[in-house]
Amino acid sequence: MTFREAEEYLLGLELFGMRFGLDRMHKLMTVLGMPQRRFASIHVVGSNGKSSTVRMIAAILERHGLRTGSYTSPHLSTFAERVEVGERPLPEPAFAAAVARAAHAAELVNRTLGHDDEVTQFEALTAAAYHALASSGVEVAVIEAGLGGRYDATNVIPSRVQALTTVGLEHTRWLGPTVEDIAREKLAVVRDHATLVTGPLVPEAEAVAAEVAAARHARHVRVTEPWAGALGARGDFQRWNFAVAAAAAEAFVGEPVALEEAAKEIRVPGRLEQIGDSPVTLIDSAHNPDGARALAEALAGQRFTGVVAILDDKDAAAMLRELLPLFQKVVFTRSANPRSLPPATLESLSAQLNGPPSEVVADPARALERARQLGAPVLATGSIYLVADLVSQRRGARASTL
Repeated sequence: MTFREAEEYLLGLELFGMRFGLDRMHKLMTVLGMPQRRFASIHVVGSNGKSSTVRMIAAILERHGLRTGSYTSPHLSTFAERVEVGERPLPEPAFAAAVARAAHAAELVNRTLGHDDEVTQFEALTAAAYHALASSGVEVAVIEAGLGGRYDATNVIPSRVQALTTVGLEHTRWLGPTVEDIAREKLAVVRDHATLVTGPLVPEAEAVAAEVAAARHARHVRVTEPWAGALGARGDFQRWNFAVAAAAAEAFVGEPVALEEAAKEIRVPGRLEQIGDSPVTLIDSAHNPDGARALAEALAGQRFTGVVAILDDKDAAAMLRELLPLFQKVVFTRSANPRSLPPATLESLSAQLNGPPSEVVADPARALERARQLGAPVLATGSIYLVADLVSQRRGARASTL
């Protein structure tokens, strides 16, 4: 299987949608020889900050002398960048080989399932990631949960440390209507006698974390202060993510670790990432109200031309309330994701919120071009998939539609 064929295979699985449950994943792992047990693991869950925290933990552990891998989602350019070894994306031939093994395993598993049940895209991709990480000989892998925790495809690892970054109202259709419900679903990944590391939580989530840690006889490490040293990743919210990452890494190795080098060198693609000059152009993957609030706080006092797309399962009005004060003008667009709200709907919401002057440009690349013509610094945000589209077009790669 070539890399292009691997991507085509994964894209073809989008037709089967998303299904919760771990039965298919357990079967895939059995067919593949239980690769997730050939390395130690750290599991990262939360509403915001997961990918950043995963990258930070991996950077710290790598500099501690451990051969470290990671698995994040979604990707910005190609599927292969979701799996990293030694802080580098898996080479395309290795990724294609892992997908080929996962595809064969999925074919065998599908024979045991009902005709209306199939291995999903995320399950096949996660199986390929675990196979690739095991084949690469990593000592520890840092794994980002996709959605929730309890029934997420990643939750077949015997993780020694679990990290919960934040909890907010998100994916309520699948995770439950309250913060307490959502926290309980995410914290279902906590293992017996493990270590749970939590970032700053609202009281309802903090109560669930304490309850789950006690029930699992897990050590509970609460992060109460942000990282105060030099940090390569932009934004004050990243200081909290790095503090969680540091606590998780130290819990894993069982002793203090050197943090300064990792902190200075860490960069997080798609999070306040500068992709252009004249004018300065930033992209950020804030995709829910809490993320938008953190972004607005990080950029307080600055003014931008905005490029905004938001998915239809997000609280668009709440996100716009946070984002609009950043903008002197905004260009509404849509990402390639089919769940992206029509730009005219966002423009209407903005008008109801007394937002700044706005335009509608449906194509994201043209929307960014139009925003850059207006002269002010540009900020493109509101959806991970908008960021993925813009990065992919800049790099000449296919955009993610996951």
